[in-house]
Amino acid sequence: MKPRVHQIQLPGRVRLEFAEQGARRGTPVIALHGVTDSWRSFEPVLPHLPSGLHVLALTQRGHGDSDKPSAGYRPADFAADVAAFMDAMEIERAVLVGHSMGSVNAMRCAIDHPSRVAGLLLAGTMPWFGRQSELLAFHRDQILPLADPVPEAFARDFQLSTLARPIGASMLDGFVTESLKVPAHVWRDAFAGFIGDDFSLRLRAIDVPALIVWGRQDAFCTAADQQAMLGLIRTASLVTYADAGHAMHWEEPRRFARDLRRLVDSVAAHAATA
Repeated sequence: MKPRVHQIQLPGRVRLEFAEQGARRGTPVIALHGVTDSWRSFEPVLPHLPSGLHVLALTQRGHGDSDKPSAGYRPADFAADVAAFMDAMEIERAVLVGHSMGSVNAMRCAIDHPSRVAGLLLAGTMPWFGRQSELLAFHRDQILPLADPVPEAFARDFQLSTLARPIGASMLDGFVTESLKVPAHVWRDAFAGFIGDDFSLRLRAIDVPALIVWGRQDAFCTAADQQAMLGLIRTASLVTYADAGHAMHWEEPRRFARDLRRLVDSVAAHAATA
C-alpha cells in the first residue's frame, strides 16, 4: 500500500495535510506526530499495517504543509482540530496514536472529547512534560531565541537527540526537512503549549484501552514517568523497547505496527463487552 496524501479545510479552523491508508470502512486510526514533525513521522510504520485499518496520519497545525496560524498551539487547540477533522471525515470514534507532543494532544482529545476516542497508543510520553527541568531549560535557552530561518544544524541535532541508534541517512534527512518547514514561532509556541499545560490529574478520567510505548534509552522520558502514567490511566499497559530511544517508531517500525495492531484488537474486544 502507498498512502494517499490530501489537504482538508476544517470549517472555521485550519487547513491540514494528512496521509490516508487502508479501507475506509476499516477501524479508524488517527496518528499525531511529535513537535516539528509531520505525517511523515509515521511513514516508516505505515507499510507494516494491515489494509483493514483506516489509518489517517495528520500533519498538525503549524507543521509540514499544513496551515501555520499565528496562535493556537496549546494541547486543547490541537485536540479541537482532531475532533473537527473527525467531523469532516465523518468518523464517529477513532483509535488515537500520539508520539511525544502528539501523545499530549491525544490525551487531551480523550479528555475534552471522550466520546470520540476508542483507544490510545501513547509513545514517548509522560504525565506532564513541564515538570522536567532539562526540557524547561532547553525551551528557555535554545527554543525561545530561535529566529527564521531555523538553522538546519539545529533541526538536525534536535532530531538526532530523539534516537538511540542510527537510522537510514535518507530517512533522517527527510525528518530534518520536515522540521525546517516549521517557522520559529511554532517551535516556540508548540513547545510552550505542551510543557505549560498540566492536566495530568485529569488523565484518571480516561477509561478506554491504552498502550504506553517507551524506549528504555529515551533521553527525555524516564521509567518513573511510565510508572506514573500507569498510575493515572487505569486501563493502560506498558510495552518497553529495550534498545530504542524517544523515536522508537523510527528505530523499530515493524514492532511499533505490531503493537498498534494489538491495541486495535483490544479496543474491539473492549467494545464487544461494553
